[in-house]
Amino acid sequence: MIRSMRAYFWVLIKIIIIGQLLNASLAVAKGNKQVINIAYLTQQLTPPPTLSNLDPFIDNKGEPGAELAIKDNDTTGQFTQQSFVLKKFVVPVDGNVVDTYSKAIAGKFDFVVLNLSAAQLLAIADLPVAKQTVLFDVTTSDDSLRNEQCRNQVLHILPSRAMRADALAQYMMKKRWKQWFLVVGTTEEDRLYAAAIKRAAKRFGMEIVAEKTWEHTYDSRRTEQSDVAVFTQVDDYDVLVVADEQAQFGEYLAYRTWNARPVIGTQGLIATAWHKTHEQWGAVQIQNRFKEAAGRWMEEQDYAAYLAVRALGEAATRTKSNTLKDIKAYLLSDAFALQGYKGVPLSFRSWDGQLRQPVLLAAPKSMVSVAPLEGFLHPKTELDTLGYDQPETLCKRSAE
Repeated sequence: MIRSMRAYFWVLIKIIIIGQLLNASLAVAKGNKQVINIAYLTQQLTPPPTLSNLDPFIDNKGEPGAELAIKDNDTTGQFTQQSFVLKKFVVPVDGNVVDTYSKAIAGKFDFVVLNLSAAQLLAIADLPVAKQTVLFDVTTSDDSLRNEQCRNQVLHILPSRAMRADALAQYMMKKRWKQWFLVVGTTEEDRLYAAAIKRAAKRFGMEIVAEKTWEHTYDSRRTEQSDVAVFTQVDDYDVLVVADEQAQFGEYLAYRTWNARPVIGTQGLIATAWHKTHEQWGAVQIQNRFKEAAGRWMEEQDYAAYLAVRALGEAATRTKSNTLKDIKAYLLSDAFALQGYKGVPLSFRSWDGQLRQPVLLAAPKSMVSVAPLEGFLHPKTELDTLGYDQPETLCKRSAE
């Protein structure tokens, strides 16, 4: 009797499961899936001058990451009756991204991934038609965009310069390398990076004992052996910090300085959102999947685009909604948690739209550490020891 009842019970369970699967299939057949449309906007770039022919120019950074995230979103969407659609808009080198946004994206997409410069991002964010959207910034690290130039609808994925500088400073404190020699390039980006380094030095009690601007206009590949040694003859220091975001000279400082000192900053030991040597917390799995799909290593912008699209997928799944209001509110809520292969959940700072996340400290072919380091405490989350915390922010985001 008991066996018969058990058999009847399992048959009933199977019938219910089959019925649910049939209903789901019918719903799909009838086109009842909830669709989340995502636009991806970028512009073609001209290859920049490089110091080494070993570094190939990658003209599609970001796109493969977004495409991989769509696949992951759709895997979950099979169970939640949701479908994620990515529409890519690639503007030619001489094209106008604002025109493309206004004509092809505005009013058609609530969620837009922007792989653009800071100036282009602000130009789009300030359009009246872009106010009621969520714009994911997957390219910039500008601190001003997270502070006085912040925009209510923009969410920033990559670590800011301040977050990167703070990550390096935490590691320098651990090593007790507190005296820094700062070498700065001549571009505006180099000066902004140097400003973040100076802020981190003051914040963590470091001393910048010397600062120089690299202004050489000759071919550094021919003269670095003699000139770097002369250039770096300064008072004693623990570590040389280089600010060279375009990689015009920074690679040639290591092993050529007058004193034997480590190099950190934009070259040497770097602070980055992603790195090909990262293998912990399931990173090997995403590294291999990306490389199989794209035929190359995942770059920072690929990772950022992946996170942006996955964040949308997570929010849509949890809210069971495809509306702008529901998804934006969830993205900025305390409930939001995104797995980013870094050991802890990632989330957005409500005060400036920055994605809080661990920052990797990497040498060219090895992972050195991950910030925040142990011992750096915070009342809410140790991730907020990196970059501008809420009491420091100059961002005035509305409660919308």
